[in-house]
Amino acid sequence: MNSSIAIRDVKLYKASTTLKKPIADATHTLTEISFIVMRIQLENGIIGESYLLSFQYSPNAIVGALKDIIPVIKGYNTNETSAVYQKLDDLAEYFGNQGLLRWAQAAINIAMWDAWGKTLGQPIHKILGTHKEKVSIYGSGGWISYSIDELIEEVTNYANRGFKAVKIKVGSPKVNTDVERLRLVREAVSDKVDIMMDANQGMDLPSAMKLAREARDLNINWFEEPIHHQNFQGYEILKNQTGISLAMGEREFDTLPLRELATRNALDIWQPDILRIGGVEAWRESAALAKSFHLPVLPHYYKDYDVPLLCTISNGVGVESFDWVDPLIDNPMVIQDGFAKPHDLPGWGFSFIDDRMTEIKL
Repeated sequence: MNSSIAIRDVKLYKASTTLKKPIADATHTLTEISFIVMRIQLENGIIGESYLLSFQYSPNAIVGALKDIIPVIKGYNTNETSAVYQKLDDLAEYFGNQGLLRWAQAAINIAMWDAWGKTLGQPIHKILGTHKEKVSIYGSGGWISYSIDELIEEVTNYANRGFKAVKIKVGSPKVNTDVERLRLVREAVSDKVDIMMDANQGMDLPSAMKLAREARDLNINWFEEPIHHQNFQGYEILKNQTGISLAMGEREFDTLPLRELATRNALDIWQPDILRIGGVEAWRESAALAKSFHLPVLPHYYKDYDVPLLCTISNGVGVESFDWVDPLIDNPMVIQDGFAKPHDLPGWGFSFIDDRMTEIKL
């Protein structure tokens, strides 16, 4: 091994963004916006970094999973991302290759890519091969817990900032409530801004079909996770009987659901989550599989990783934007006229600010 680029040390941190009050979608209530940050240090002193969105869920469990991989990865060269992935995959098989262990696997993968980019002095998208220079981006939010005033304020703010599309949450106890919220958003942003809706798996098939039909006149671009992500037959019925475009993928730890839905013609947009799917290679492999079915890729949440990666593939069509991480990092992504550009610094091109984090003792 080349000792100068070997992993010498690993540290974990927690960082948080303030929430004025809890927010909720159809299935979850969020009481904090928090992140677990991993930093690996190479023998040559270079630091590679990654983060995962943790909210308030099972903090001891995810930290435990991350702690468990640290002894395994020390000594590996930072460019050995595939070898480390396979090693961790083999070790995780007994308790399962999905869930917390996959998150941990992805966190180290992303940090290793960051350190490798810094070693080469190049941004990730240039290392992997640039296909485009910028990516369409949409504003996400529209929480069910919002008042109408809060909802309209958020989508209007996105439109005023140049976003050309917004996504709001649906899955209220009454479908008519969702339809009215969508109608008010359409009035607020006019036909100049696209609207998408996301039920976070919070609806049954009959209510999802009713909403899809009643929202047709509002020109909704696509319906995300309307029902449980493993209800493949339900997605097929929903697509065939309502004609609405369907998006999903953020809950998936592998590509089996992508293959299943694509062969049923029950999916229109693939939305991989880079932490759940397993990191850079797994994300790109899923995008390649989506391309084989002529499906576009529009990932879940992690814009600071997704924009560079989308710029390396031909079927990447857009990215999701929240502002939660921006106050915590030193180089927030530039968003202008509805597009985002990848960071131009080496690696992922940004780091968490030291005094915005608290170290997690290992």
